[in-house]
Amino acid sequence: MNAQTSSPIPPQALAGIKVIELGQLIAGPFAGKTLADFGADVIKIEPPASEGSPGGDPLRQWRMLHQGTSVWWQVQSRNKQSVVLDLRTEQGREAVRHLIDEADIVIENFKPGTMEKWGLGFDELSRTNPGLIMLRISGYGQTGPYRERPGFAVVAEAMGGMRYLNAEPGRVPVRAGVSLGDTLAALHGVIGVLLALQARRASINDAAPKGRGQVVDVALYEAVFNCMESLLPEYSAFGAVRQPAGSALPGIAPSNAYPCADGMVVIGGNGDSIFKRLMIAIGRTELSVDAELATNPGRVKRVGEIDEAIGAWTAQRPVSEVVEVLNAVSVPVGRIYSARDIAEDPHYLARDMIVPVTTHDGLTVQVPGVIPKLSATPGWISRRAPTLGEDTERVLGPRRP
Repeated sequence: MNAQTSSPIPPQALAGIKVIELGQLIAGPFAGKTLADFGADVIKIEPPASEGSPGGDPLRQWRMLHQGTSVWWQVQSRNKQSVVLDLRTEQGREAVRHLIDEADIVIENFKPGTMEKWGLGFDELSRTNPGLIMLRISGYGQTGPYRERPGFAVVAEAMGGMRYLNAEPGRVPVRAGVSLGDTLAALHGVIGVLLALQARRASINDAAPKGRGQVVDVALYEAVFNCMESLLPEYSAFGAVRQPAGSALPGIAPSNAYPCADGMVVIGGNGDSIFKRLMIAIGRTELSVDAELATNPGRVKRVGEIDEAIGAWTAQRPVSEVVEVLNAVSVPVGRIYSARDIAEDPHYLARDMIVPVTTHDGLTVQVPGVIPKLSATPGWISRRAPTLGEDTERVLGPRRP
């Protein structure tokens, strides 16, 4: 899985699939990265430099930089090629049309209507490439009264219901620290693309030798909302508006973060048999045999008592001891990892989840490995992230504007 290894790349699930990535920043490019990890030939279209702008995807300039380029770029754009085209010009649009005519998938995450304004809408592109699949990621989707509103992940997480819950009771909601709305939308987009590829394959006939393509319409807020579990059913059935609960998981007990002598751990003791083992391990055998606590509804009624018992036990012990004791009796437990913990963890390393890559200017950067892990056609990091326009001449050739 190391881009610097001399080992041959194994067969890949998406080999032969050509993707044109027109999106910027997070959602669209994350989808493109995921497809590229599994062998898709992803050509990323980036804007040229202009007065006041260095050009390229703005992500190149986000967060911590090395010699002017974000190290995050090495994750988001690995396995891709970079072609510089100005889509605001007819020459740039004509060049990208030629690329799209030969592509299987187009990814875009512009404001709805932008592609149509450029003459690059699905209806127009599919006339010359009827097998084309277009992944369209936007804040609110391609239809509906909010479609033209600008939408970022921070707003999607709020509208989708996540931000309301992500807080300590009575305090201001906080964000997760990463752009979950973008990532969830990207993953839903990848699922949609794979479904569309399967449908295209099934539609192959004499009239459609490549099969029929379609639009995959992903809204950021819908991707968040799709992960909100019981939020809406509980409201519709009981009028219950779920409230923030900090590190606890309301209605499921015990599941929380607990203080230790030198830090904190998270413990999930909410399975019936797991709860019994947990109570015995912390010396509260009387709770392990309490009939009311044998099932989740009874534990939920007395969650405060249970959390107090667990917290009293963990507070007297270091994290390492709590983890060792509870792992020994098969109770889910874990310390809360920082970046340092992740980078040094032997399980991450054994699962090839910490992968070194070398940038174009010689910096070695560790990046997350490829998931999911396929046994026969695994994902692979075959090349570093490209410099701006690195592949323009080779990809466009004489059609370069």
